[in-house]
Amino acid sequence: MKKKIYIFLCLSFLFCNLSAQKQKVKNQPYGDQKLYHFGISIGLNYQDILLINNGIPTQSGETWFATIPNYSPGFSVGLISDLYLNPYMNLRFTPMLHFGDKIFEFVEPKTKQNFKTSIRSNYVTVPLDLKIRSLRLNNYRPYIITGAYAAIDMGRKPDEAVYLKAIDYGLSIGLGCDFYFPIIKVIPELRFSFGLVDIFNHNRTDLTDESLRKYSDSISKGTTRMISLILNFE
Repeated sequence: MKKKIYIFLCLSFLFCNLSAQKQKVKNQPYGDQKLYHFGISIGLNYQDILLINNGIPTQSGETWFATIPNYSPGFSVGLISDLYLNPYMNLRFTPMLHFGDKIFEFVEPKTKQNFKTSIRSNYVTVPLDLKIRSLRLNNYRPYIITGAYAAIDMGRKPDEAVYLKAIDYGLSIGLGCDFYFPIIKVIPELRFSFGLVDIFNHNRTDLTDESLRKYSDSISKGTTRMISLILNFE
């Protein structure tokens, strides 16, 4: 995953730098001056949770530790609403739906027991972002973007070893580059999202299988993280 991100960054900035070497006819020369415009987004996401284990033994003397050993790519789709503020800043409202899952592995070091479970999370995110752009270089314009978001998990299920809360909040930061074509802008964007609240539901009144409680009780806290590779069409 790190290799893919590195290649993405290198290609984006390479194209922007090459375009600055020679002046070209600009596509949509006044497109950035519209008061507002709309678009759509599609892309991939990698969901993660930063886990903190409490290390407290169970009544039988077992001490379980939770990890997320690997990541599976998910799919993202959303809408774009963009408000022009000044030549270098835009305010953006971009609700998105992120489909994905997370595999939890619980390990007991003494007995070498382990238990795996998969949790599906379909997040509806409602972000408000500030897009800060550089000078336009022919038909390319790099930018950074930052903001805050709220998220609602539409895919959670009770009576499992892990039960997440429905609501999450966080901050995000990203970068990308506007590519201007005659009638549309195509914008690749790399975004990092960081949850700020404990996402785990510790009050497990939903459990009917008490053998799962030891896994849930082993986690003290968890905050969400997500990397998104998004392609915007505006």
